[in-house]
Formats: sequence, structure tokens, C-alpha cells
Amino acid sequence: MDRARVEAAVRELLLGIGEDPDRPELERTPFRVADAYAEFFAGIGTDAVAIARDGTVHAEDGDRGQLVIVRDVRFRSVCEHHLLPFTGVAHMAYAPGDRLIGLGTLSRVLDAVASRPQLQERLGEQVTATIAEGLGADGVLVVLDAQHQCVTTRGERQSASTTVTVAASGTLAEAAGRAEAIALIGAGDGTRATPTVAPGHEAGA
Repeated sequence: MDRARVEAAVRELLLGIGEDPDRPELERTPFRVADAYAEFFAGIGTDAVAIARDGTVHAEDGDRGQLVIVRDVRFRSVCEHHLLPFTGVAHMAYAPGDRLIGLGTLSRVLDAVASRPQLQERLGEQVTATIAEGLGADGVLVVLDAQHQCVTTRGERQSASTTVTVAASGTLAEAAGRAEAIALIGAGDGTRATPTVAPGHEAGA
């Protein structure tokens, strides 16, 4: 990232909205924003498929299980339309082929792909494709439930609304496999709502 350009752009933005970037309270704001953007966009240029592939191990037939689900993985990203954050939880499921992936690696893949200017719909599709390619899974399903600041803090200011997207591939894109995975994601302590998506309306359908 070109920090000097980011800092200069933030200074220009402050001037553009009628502020004085040289007043004491704002003089370090360009530096702080550059720091934040370095974190928010650290995934640009990162090979997320390599992260997934490096986190896999060979599994014998009896060790694989039929379905692996990791629920409630917190993530944050930045909407590319308004450069405002969206935050939420991801539920990731995969049907193993001949390899298993470290459970922590799934969150690292999600973070790498989320740390770019994003759309939630595309984020789910990219995480699904990354896990499928890096792991060689028979099927992958990713459910994202997120709150967007471009919705909660501007326009109609729907402060309680969230957006749910579903992306799937392979056996988990088939109706039966998808339904089973989504039902298991919604199971647990009895307080989690089961995501419901009409056939043909999930992301990528």
C-alpha cells in the first residue's frame, strides 16, 4: 500500500468536506486512516488458495466424516460501494474429499478474502471457491450474516437489519446437501435462527 498517497487523499478529503486538516484534532487523522486501511485491505494480493492448500492434511477414509461445519466465525470487510465496513458472522461447511483443512485455517481464508474492497455476495462466492480449490472438497457451503454500515448509518438508517447470503459448490450446491448443511448450521443451542433461502435465490444461483 502507498501510505503517502493514502494520507494525501485523506487530507484532500478533509479539505473537500470543509474541514481544516491542520487543526490539532485532525492533524494525525491521515496517518491513522492509513494505518486502518493497511489492516482493512491487507488481503489485496494475498493468495487465499495457497493459505487453504497449506492448511490441509491427508485423511484416511475413516477419518474424514461426511460433513464438517464451523459456525459463528466473526469477520469484517469493507463495502466497495461506499468504503464503509460491514461486519458479521460466517458459517462454513465442507464435504471432505481426501483431505481435511485445519479449522483455524478456514478463518484465515475468510479473513484474507474479506480484507479487500468487497461485496457480501462476492465474498461468499470467493470463500467458497477458495476452499473448494485449496482443499479439493467434494462440496463447500458458506453462509454470511452481516450488518452493513452503508445501510445502518446512512439513507434509511435501518439500524437493526442484516443481510444473509448463501454460496455453495459441488455436493453442497445440490438441494439435499445444501438443506442438510443449513439445518445443521441453524441447530445448536436453540437460539440461532436457521437461514432460509428460496431455491434459485442464493448467491451464485
